[in-house]
Amino acid sequence: MLQAVLAEPAWSGLLTGADRRGLTPLFWGHVRPYGEVKLDMGSRLHIDGTDLGGLG
Repeated sequence: MLQAVLAEPAWSGLLTGADRRGLTPLFWGHVRPYGEVKLDMGSRLHIDGTDLGGLG
């Protein structure tokens, strides 16, 4: 969604280089370059009250 907004010509003239650099943490904030991620494959996801375990 953010990529679509930034592709609009109206935004290209408004954002400076510093503005664009400020977006970098937004894109990389979820990345864990070090450490371990433990997945519990025995549990089901419950998103907005919907059980997604039956998919597939």
